[in-house]
Amino acid sequence: MPFTPFHLGPALFIGIPLRKYLNLPTFLIANIIIDIEPLLVLTYNIYGYPLHGLLHTYLSALITGSILGLILYKLRNILNPVWRLLRLEEKPGQEPMKYIYAGVSGIALHILLDSPLYQDIKPLYPTALKPLYNPTLSPNIYTLCIILGLIGLINYILLIKKS
Repeated sequence: MPFTPFHLGPALFIGIPLRKYLNLPTFLIANIIIDIEPLLVLTYNIYGYPLHGLLHTYLSALITGSILGLILYKLRNILNPVWRLLRLEEKPGQEPMKYIYAGVSGIALHILLDSPLYQDIKPLYPTALKPLYNPTLSPNIYTLCIILGLIGLINYILLIKKS
């Protein structure tokens, strides 16, 4: 998506109810972090590299999501004051797998939402298959992200009021 914040809508919608099973801040970050790839391609005018390259693959979701989860797990004591301020603090005793699940599933969700929109995404790399590519779905995906974002925002507000 050209506007990475659109990814936060589905992330909030899915992540808040699942926060018992995955680390919510990691899930939210994972949903937007791989858009660093198109940002770098555009910023540095990287010729010959697709706007949505290796980071926008399910193989990368597994690798990058796991690394992200482990990094955020290791930084949890440093980041917890920020999460507490945002009312996203983790429950005590969350094991590393909750962070890894969040990282992998967050990036996978991002790829799922982007795959119908962009011809350069090859989600099943190393194959060139693009079974989800269907740009006619673009308005529907954006509408879905907005609706899920509004519902996710309401859930977040309710979460804040509850804590």
